[in-house]
Amino acid sequence: MTSLPSPSPSPFPVPVDGLRHLSNETRMIATPWSRMVRGIGLGQYPVAYDPAAAERIRRTFALLDAKGVTASGYTRFSRLMAEFVLGVLDPARPLRGSDLEEALGPVLEAVRAQENPYFRLMAGCIVMDSFAKLGLDRSPLLNADTDFPAEILAVADAIEPDRIKDENAGRHGQYEKLSAYSAVFLALGQLGLGERLVAGRRNYVREALGLLEQIPAPFFRGRGGAVLLSVISLLGYGHFISGEGRDHIKEVLDHLDRADELNSPPVFPQPMSEAFPQVYPLLTMLNAIAMTGRPEEYLTHGRDRLAQAKELMGRITSVERTHMGLYHVMALHNLGRLDEQVPDLDALVEEIVGEWVHIDPGANYFLNGIAYAYVIQTAMLTGRMDLIGDKALDRLVDGFPDLNRTDDDRVNRPYPFAYTLNVLGEIGRADLLFEPREAYGGASPMTWVIDQLSEGGREEPRLYMLDHALISYALRMRGPALKETPLSGRFRFPGAAVTTPVSGV
Repeated sequence: MTSLPSPSPSPFPVPVDGLRHLSNETRMIATPWSRMVRGIGLGQYPVAYDPAAAERIRRTFALLDAKGVTASGYTRFSRLMAEFVLGVLDPARPLRGSDLEEALGPVLEAVRAQENPYFRLMAGCIVMDSFAKLGLDRSPLLNADTDFPAEILAVADAIEPDRIKDENAGRHGQYEKLSAYSAVFLALGQLGLGERLVAGRRNYVREALGLLEQIPAPFFRGRGGAVLLSVISLLGYGHFISGEGRDHIKEVLDHLDRADELNSPPVFPQPMSEAFPQVYPLLTMLNAIAMTGRPEEYLTHGRDRLAQAKELMGRITSVERTHMGLYHVMALHNLGRLDEQVPDLDALVEEIVGEWVHIDPGANYFLNGIAYAYVIQTAMLTGRMDLIGDKALDRLVDGFPDLNRTDDDRVNRPYPFAYTLNVLGEIGRADLLFEPREAYGGASPMTWVIDQLSEGGREEPRLYMLDHALISYALRMRGPALKETPLSGRFRFPGAAVTTPVSGV
């Protein structure tokens, strides 16, 4: 394992101090994409309960309520879910027994009230995942009167293809249903119910793998497929991936190689380099390969995949590299190939993190807007928070008023804001979003951003990402003793260096 030189003491109370101290969940879901966009893997890097943080979460939902956002829909569920989590964790009066079940009732009602089946499933999975991470007995969700896990699993059948309304509308195929299966498989596994996926009249694992070929664009098949393949490996069902006469990992890699021939590149909010949509799915697939028992076979399938990744990383722009650097480092770490591929990790991290100086986070909501979140997480996970100072954080926090430049940036402002809340919470500096600042006319960034929302949040398609950031913020306060669930804790990355668990930093 590559060892970084001993840095200066971190100016932030970060909950990890380098790659060797990461949980298996973080190693599988290290980047904010699955967490903020899909609600998978929330609550990473647990810390002790903080009444001030709990008050911030409640205050934020109150602001959203005043804007009409929590009257119904996903934010109403999220407020109830966050309140449930905080109630369980509050050491002054933790929810237990009948009080817990009474508080859970409205949460489940809010899940069932979601009209969009994907959001109904996503909300249900967050409930199940939270139960596992909070160390709660699953009986309120699974008893003689209720089978909530089966109910949520059945919701996947109602998800139809090409229903995502974004810049790639009509290009996804079964991408959303495949993503739903990834979430619900993981949630059932967290509750110790993984056998349900393969033991009944339907083999859901086989069905989900069959969806891969119903996602035409290589970018979406690779990126979404990597999460599904990782979850299946985590559950111990890898024999369905590469058995029964097929090898789904090789098939996805072959499909990625046809990107030029198929000519179906994704559309991004800002112009991206030609290499970006190629390297992104490849890096996520490398992480999925790291979770199999046969990484060497896959890394040489068709071509040298590590050499391909290195070549593509060299062709993307420096701003794009701030997004992809963490994916690349994490995949190599999980494969046990970081020493070989990156002889000077310190220099690479300094290059990626140092790019913040040249990036205006308010220039646009995607390429620049979320770059700082990746930069900070790269520094944190590699133990180099000495590279992040107050000047970088001030520039990030004060950049959101600039996203009024275009209507697209304005309505999508919750996207980078959610990433920012998430990462600042992880490094113990969420306070920056809740205190008055000159850039916001004396208001706090949180108050200002919510005040800018349309009434009821009807114009902001990605407002739900802020909901995920808030739930994750609450769930992190379960304490370091609950760092790993049994499902995550017993997994081992084949061929990679053994992770050294720590109780907390």
